[in-house]
Amino acid sequence: MSTESATAKGRPTVRRFQEMKRKGERIVMLTAYDALFARVLQEEGIDLILVGDSLGQVVLGYESTLPVTLDQMIHHAGAVRRGAPGSFVVVDLPFLSYQVSVDETIRNAGRVLKETGVQAVKLEGGDPRTCGMVEALVTAGIAVMGHLGLRPQSIHALGGYRVQGRGEREADELIAQARPRARHARGGARVRARGAGRDLSRPRAHLPPRRVSPAHRSREPRA
Repeated sequence: MSTESATAKGRPTVRRFQEMKRKGERIVMLTAYDALFARVLQEEGIDLILVGDSLGQVVLGYESTLPVTLDQMIHHAGAVRRGAPGSFVVVDLPFLSYQVSVDETIRNAGRVLKETGVQAVKLEGGDPRTCGMVEALVTAGIAVMGHLGLRPQSIHALGGYRVQGRGEREADELIAQARPRARHARGGARVRARGAGRDLSRPRAHLPPRRVSPAHRSREPRA
């Protein structure tokens, strides 16, 4: 990892990350919840800073990320932005801020960008409904980072904190979920895999192309 500051390298953009990926360069992302730590990360040349809803457990003392509110995310994201004005900052959309409707998702993500000055939002899941939300956000001009694998906002549905994509079948399912997200790469979408097993990194030429569901194209995703 380079120790050249983010400011010295120039303000990072989605295009720059696309170029780094094309060249096979590593992209480094770390999490911050306040201005002081964000400043340290910027000075160390970290490529992306994530303001994660994990602040619910790390900072606010909750047992999970579920109680975290949009206002709390905006509060901490603003602090990180002020601490690292030359960095590319991504903010988690908290539970129930993007699951209700497309209009509410765009409104909430727009609030995050307008009130904090960050460049992108992140949301969990790769199902057709969530992919519809991603498409709507990208169409609205909002850069999105996807999140597959261990999804803390779905911890009760997953049955606890366990590694996802362990074994051929689960790994194939995660890769299949990632494909619709990759469709939006030119529009600023990225995918993060968390808590994923080693099987996820193995080549899978046998997987057929995933068909895009009509739900991905609709303005209002199906329930």
